[in-house]
Amino acid sequence: MGFNKIIKTAEEAIEGVQSSMTLMFGGFGLCGIPEKSIAALKKSSINNLTCISNNAGVDGFGLGLLLENKQIKKMISSYVGENKLFAEQFLSGALDVELTPQGTLAEKIRAGGAGIPGFYTATGVGTKVAEGKEHKVFNGRTFILEESLLADFAFIKAQKADPYGNLIFNKTAENFNSVMATAGKITIAEVEEIVELGELDPNQIHLSGIYVDRILQADDFEKRIEQRTIRGL
Repeated sequence: MGFNKIIKTAEEAIEGVQSSMTLMFGGFGLCGIPEKSIAALKKSSINNLTCISNNAGVDGFGLGLLLENKQIKKMISSYVGENKLFAEQFLSGALDVELTPQGTLAEKIRAGGAGIPGFYTATGVGTKVAEGKEHKVFNGRTFILEESLLADFAFIKAQKADPYGNLIFNKTAENFNSVMATAGKITIAEVEEIVELGELDPNQIHLSGIYVDRILQADDFEKRIEQRTIRGL
């Protein structure tokens, strides 16, 4: 594809994804999720997936769409409280779940992208999170060994891109997106706007294009909110 990484369809975005692969999905709740790629995966016959994401979306949106088709065999995440179907599949044994403290999850992904195989953390010591993991004492305090995470594909969402894949995120919508981009063998960025090469201020770029393999532009992202609370007058 060369330096120009722009693709035209969501089907191109998921090209090469196969059943039983490990996929990362950026986002926090429903903020900054790769909506188009998830929708394309739902339409496919791909299944038996291991998905790494902060959460599993909600019923009927986000990764909840893939749960509806039972395309996910395992979730590695830190929060799952907004999805009833997720809970049903987990409690019935249809879905394997690896719950990971949120900061640990972010560091496991960052470490994977940096080529670091693992790290020690005190988070989770004395809980189920620590079961079966190596323990080590540093300066009188116990730590557990956490192994880093990598994925066959990473699907992320950004606000702006140039044709080379340099990205700018919209405030907190950066969340897990930037670290996941570094930890995917192939990274697909969904964006709201593509500008000409040179239009992005280098000092404002959040993620270098060296981590991005494909760019998909769309102008009809739903950007759903999990729970809308309106204050009474």
